[in-house]
Amino acid sequence: MKREDLTEKLLDIKREKGWTWTHIQEEIGGISPILITAACMGQMKLPKAQAAKAAALFGLSAAEERMLNEAPYRGSVPHMPPTDPLIYRFYELVMVYGTTWKELIQEEFGDGIMSAIDFNMTMEREPNNKGDRVKLQMSGKFLPYKYYGNEEGVPEYGFKEP
Repeated sequence: MKREDLTEKLLDIKREKGWTWTHIQEEIGGISPILITAACMGQMKLPKAQAAKAAALFGLSAAEERMLNEAPYRGSVPHMPPTDPLIYRFYELVMVYGTTWKELIQEEFGDGIMSAIDFNMTMEREPNNKGDRVKLQMSGKFLPYKYYGNEEGVPEYGFKEP
C-alpha cells in the first residue's frame, strides 16, 4: 500500500462515518489538531501513541498503523500554480506579499528563514457581521544562515547585527 492509498482509505472512512475533523482530532489528541489532520492527509507523521489511537479509531491494520508513524514524502499540491481556488489564494498571498514578508522578517531577525519544521499554527473562526473570517496564526523559529568559512570579525550566523 502507498501512503496516498492510506489517505484515501481514511477519507473514505471519514465520509462513511460522517465524522468531522474536529471529532477525529479529539479522538486522537495529544498534538496540534492541524498536525493530526495533516497526518491523516499524508503530510505529517503521527507519534506512535497517536498512530495507535488513529488505527483503533479507523480500524486499521498494524502495517497501516506503522505507516502513520513513518516520515512521509511531503508536498500535497500536485502542480503549480495550484488550481484549487482556496489553495490558490495561499499561493497568491505568497506572490503578492512574499517579498514583503522576506524583507520584514530579515530586517527584524537578520539573514535567514522562518522554519516550517520548528513551527506552530492555529486556525480559528472569527465572527464578523460582513461574513465570518478565517484567522490563521503561524509561528516559526528563525533559522539564520550559517556563514561557513568565516574569518575573524565575520559573524558565524546571519543573526541581525547590532
